[in-house]
Amino acid sequence: MKKLTIFLSLMMLAITMSTTAQAGDKRLEKTKNYIIEAKVEGKSIGKIKISLWPDLAPKTVANFDSLVKVGAYDGTAFHRVIPGFMIQGGDPNSKNKPKNTWGMGDPSQKKVPAEFSDVPHERGILSMARSQDINSASSQFFICHGDATFLDNQYTVFGKATSGLDVVDKIVNMPRDERDNPNQKVEMFITVDKGTSK
Repeated sequence: MKKLTIFLSLMMLAITMSTTAQAGDKRLEKTKNYIIEAKVEGKSIGKIKISLWPDLAPKTVANFDSLVKVGAYDGTAFHRVIPGFMIQGGDPNSKNKPKNTWGMGDPSQKKVPAEFSDVPHERGILSMARSQDINSASSQFFICHGDATFLDNQYTVFGKATSGLDVVDKIVNMPRDERDNPNQKVEMFITVDKGTSK
């Protein structure tokens, strides 16, 4: 009986923490908003609106914003897509380097230190990709296609897709090769959504 009580208490605490992180966390109230337009062979396949949380991950959001302002993401690919898990992109190699280098990143890129939080990796969450070094994030990010809470407190959550999850679904379900790279290049173009930032 004592074990059951402890288990139930822990479950209630976990539910409360998750609810707080998503609904009542003051760190998620301030947002910077952007639009990711996805294109295949120059034709738009849809737009994903994203809200970033500068109070949750200030260094990550500042880095992302600086890259958007200089057009660093424009023409990069969503180079890794796994149904039920995520779509990943933003590697500068995917602009014009050989496909087998996509995802390897550019060693000269600025690195952003980890900013882990208790916000769970749920469908629609944006998080930073990295190598085994927890402080190696640069420009690559991923959008969760499904819940991926096994990544919690290991990758930097910095925002969420507020609309366009149907576009994420479209991208993740495209035919892909053995490296989970879409057979057709899916390019991204990111702009500031000036009308909705708080």
